[in-house]
Amino acid sequence: MITKIVADQVNTPTTAGTASSISSATCVRLFNNTTGVATVGISTFVGAASTNFFAMPAGSVEFLTKLPTEVIWTTVAIRANQVGFTN
Repeated sequence: MITKIVADQVNTPTTAGTASSISSATCVRLFNNTTGVATVGISTFVGAASTNFFAMPAGSVEFLTKLPTEVIWTTVAIRANQVGFTN
């Protein structure tokens, strides 16, 4: 599997009120470039109480699949890219 970068890297928003769809992405590469654990929240719309959370250890990478309308935010700003996969 090869990761295809679809859009420029951005910093994730750090509150539910500023959550982002990351360019309406359905697949997002997250990189926790901080020295601590980052908690990721996934919501159905900006400002919504997040219904799903997961933790990312320092230095870790996760690929998140989501609906294009779902938004994410993190407890600390980490790096995010809209991506796709090729063979």
